[in-house]
Amino acid sequence: MATEIIHVPDLGGAESVEVIELSVSPGDVVELEQSLIVLESDKATMDVPSPKAGTVKALLVKEGDTVGEGSAILEIELSDVDAVPGVEQEEVLEEMSLPKQESDTQELSPETVQLESTSSSEEGVASEEKATPKAATNAPIERVVTVPDTGSEEAVEIIELPVSPGDVLSEGDSILVVETDKATMEIPVAFGGEVLKILVKVGDKVNSGDEVAVLSVESANNLPLNQESLNEEPSNEQPPSVQQEVEASEQEVAPVVKDSRPESAPIPSEVMPQVVDDGVPDISLGAEVYAGPASRALARELGVDLHNVKGSGPRGRILKEDLNNYVKTAVAKAESGAGVGSAGTGIPVVPDVDFSKFGEIETIPLQKIQKLTAANMHRSWLNVPHVTQFDEADITDLEDFRKSLKAEAEKKGTRLTPLPFLLKACAHALVANPEFNRATTSDGETFIQKKYVHIGIAVDTPRGLVVPVIRDVETKGLWQLAAEVNDMAAKARDGKLSSAEMQGGCFTISSLGAIGGNGFTPIVNTPEVGILGVSKSQIKPVWDGSEFIPRMMLPLSVSYDHRVVNGADCGRFFTYLVQELGDTRRLAL
Repeated sequence: MATEIIHVPDLGGAESVEVIELSVSPGDVVELEQSLIVLESDKATMDVPSPKAGTVKALLVKEGDTVGEGSAILEIELSDVDAVPGVEQEEVLEEMSLPKQESDTQELSPETVQLESTSSSEEGVASEEKATPKAATNAPIERVVTVPDTGSEEAVEIIELPVSPGDVLSEGDSILVVETDKATMEIPVAFGGEVLKILVKVGDKVNSGDEVAVLSVESANNLPLNQESLNEEPSNEQPPSVQQEVEASEQEVAPVVKDSRPESAPIPSEVMPQVVDDGVPDISLGAEVYAGPASRALARELGVDLHNVKGSGPRGRILKEDLNNYVKTAVAKAESGAGVGSAGTGIPVVPDVDFSKFGEIETIPLQKIQKLTAANMHRSWLNVPHVTQFDEADITDLEDFRKSLKAEAEKKGTRLTPLPFLLKACAHALVANPEFNRATTSDGETFIQKKYVHIGIAVDTPRGLVVPVIRDVETKGLWQLAAEVNDMAAKARDGKLSSAEMQGGCFTISSLGAIGGNGFTPIVNTPEVGILGVSKSQIKPVWDGSEFIPRMMLPLSVSYDHRVVNGADCGRFFTYLVQELGDTRRLAL
């Protein structure tokens, strides 16, 4: 058969484009206008259709190549329909086994005509005798489907079986989908028929030439093209001209090429081509979806079920743009229909309740700061594996020292609360235990070790919870810390904190001491990895070895990100912190 090189058609002004997908492989049977490769320019992607029908002999490009208008992309062996018009009459006759005729103008003697007529009659009878037993074998035969050249020396894995026993396939239909290290590809059948057996299963690995299925093929495919003429009585009329026989042969060739099934063979409804909106039948007869290797790989990467995506490409093919649009739509729906912090988590949204049927209500919109706090806390709770440890610090001496400074604090125009002591003790503990002064990267491959100590303090305000940050705590004294704490607290209550004053924290202190409680589990303020919860101090009897004595005990809790901080790290941090608070002299070190 004749072969032809297929070139890149007019690209509409684009000088060079990239090959992003190979839709066919060597050995594939392609139809007219079937997509061969997919190209991508700076503005769009485009399919290159086949201008001829035939069998792919060789691919002349690969994914990632850059091509231009006129570049050779593949070599195709033309089918009979495309090959016949372009050859000489002698080649047509030789291909179709038609008798070669002399010119109609040649003069024949009566003896010659008589001899040729007798010879033709004898040859017709002989041909009929030879054809009779062949016609009697018009019964289905079994043929084995093998894996064509996959372009890989290693075995490839079967990831999809789109057919099952009983399905009727046409030539070129996909029978299985395999995956290599670089791409996925559909394996087509080189002939049509009914699937009798599937010899492989999903997960198996196959090589080129391995048997994968058995098909029942009608033997009528091998009958002579002029079978009907053999059953006619021999005629003494002049044989038809060469042109007439070529035309008759073309009429007989067409139905054989298009469909080799006999009219009596029913086609199951599940494999009948479905007509899409553009009026073009879906050519993926036995396949569940019609998508190329690149689109299938992107779908697996995004976690998208191709059955839910409607293709916009030729014959309903699913393109990368279809997958991107599907994901965008799904995300938009999730965000519009989900509550605060719930979009994309996979957690069912709590349904709204009509509370008005139980009594009088008032609907109050959340302030922006409340929405941000809720979203941040929800994100941190979902992403950070929280662990909380508890302990108590003896702050009897610390409280005695703090109260002794009350008069001096009034002279300085400030107020010395327990918070500056907690800030100083936490700063020393962070320097001694750098595991708590880290942040993990989003990819989980590295962490950031901070060389500075900035500590946030949670402040309850009428507008919601805010966390101003005190910077370089380890370098400042108690009086300076007290002044900054009072200043930040006043700004927070008045709503005058800037965004810069609430950023850059390494650790957070959340104190409920003035409100009460024996303990709680604070949520880590990511990207920080730890937070200290402070509850209300109270006098408790403590055994000193000989007797119980009253001591002022402060309940503490530390929550941490278990991806960065281990339990032993927190134990050392907590022990150091309790020692710092138990002996105020250590704060001066």
